[in-house]
Amino acid sequence: MPATCVFGAQWGDEGKGKIIDGLARDADVVVRYQGGANAGHTVIVGGAKYVLHLIPSGILHRSKLNVIGNGLAVDPLKFIEEVEGLRARGVAVDGSNLRLSSAAHVIFEHHKRIDHASERWRGVGRIGTTGRGIGPCYADKAARTGLRVADLLEPERCRRRLAAALAEKNALLTQVHGEAPLSLEEQLERYMHLGEELRPFVGDTGAEVRAAYRAGKQILFEGAQGAMLDIDHGSYPYVTSSNTGSDGVAAGAGFPARWMDRVVGIAKAYCTRVGEGPFPSEDHGADGVKIREAGNEYGATTGRPRRCGWFDVLAMRYSLELNGADGWIMTNLDVLDSFEEIKVATAYEVGGKLHTQWPGAHVDLADVKVRLESAKGWKTDITGVRRYEDLPALTRKYVEWVEKLVGVPIVMLSVGPDRDQIIPRAGLEVALARA
Repeated sequence: MPATCVFGAQWGDEGKGKIIDGLARDADVVVRYQGGANAGHTVIVGGAKYVLHLIPSGILHRSKLNVIGNGLAVDPLKFIEEVEGLRARGVAVDGSNLRLSSAAHVIFEHHKRIDHASERWRGVGRIGTTGRGIGPCYADKAARTGLRVADLLEPERCRRRLAAALAEKNALLTQVHGEAPLSLEEQLERYMHLGEELRPFVGDTGAEVRAAYRAGKQILFEGAQGAMLDIDHGSYPYVTSSNTGSDGVAAGAGFPARWMDRVVGIAKAYCTRVGEGPFPSEDHGADGVKIREAGNEYGATTGRPRRCGWFDVLAMRYSLELNGADGWIMTNLDVLDSFEEIKVATAYEVGGKLHTQWPGAHVDLADVKVRLESAKGWKTDITGVRRYEDLPALTRKYVEWVEKLVGVPIVMLSVGPDRDQIIPRAGLEVALARA
């Protein structure tokens, strides 16, 4: 595992936290390269549940270096809250095992207020954001008006840049959204104090990660949201505000793309989506509800019920190809234990035309008609299985059928929420050993 990227290959919530936690055992450095505290990576260790938002999943392993890259939008309040929450549970967190890029952009109070207000204005056209200010923060980054972590550590520069930002944001808040303005002095005092709390963690993380790689360390890059929510390649405009797949590593972690050794996708044995936007294989009936309840499909960060549906071969094939995946990991296979029949989306009909590949040129996928094929369910509890050959024959048949449809090897299966509920597939070493 010299340098491995693990990304969500669907619309997010694929179980990345648990998988990255498992892979972190063999890594020296775990790097988060995009997103913000809207991510909710859930890891269960010995029955204890940890939900990580900004901090990489490797923090639950002693002696691992965890890095929050420059590609993130960081809410200092959430960062400190997460650090203190982990410490309260006996997890060691300090500047020796957690590093924060000085170039990461900072989420301020005005970003969060504008995020909430903008969603109200959009009405039926709302995107379904978490309201955490991430989109407005990334918008300021692109507009070159944002503040970075390094700015919080320099009082005069922070005052100058925040004053310029609030002149614009207060006008927007008061005259467009009808809200009260924010006080520059209050915001300065609050965020510069937070900056001092961040200081022990801050550094040039890109240089640190590159140095670790040159020294022969094992580097694991983790994405937050799924590839189908990528700002450039996802179901725009119902996407997140950053590059979520392997394409985000170079820019979001300061790590050369040509140094990446392998890429692994993660996807559920079915599909889910949170918020608005197209979801072709969504099941609006009893099966969708059954999947939600069996899989406890509620947002780790927001608690929102997830929309649920069947595995989508077209979206998965597109996602894995786009990100150059060497293999993929199927999670939540056990959620399908009680189904008599398991469906899979294998084609779309759009405007009377049949598609067997993701129709990326289509702007609106709301009118897609999905062609579903079925497999017989195994009707057996598989949560205790740890070897592929011990799975029921019908389970193996489903896995191999989906693998053939997608055309990329499944290298691992997850059959429950705990970190040890993992089944390696034959060929794992081959698929993950190009270097």
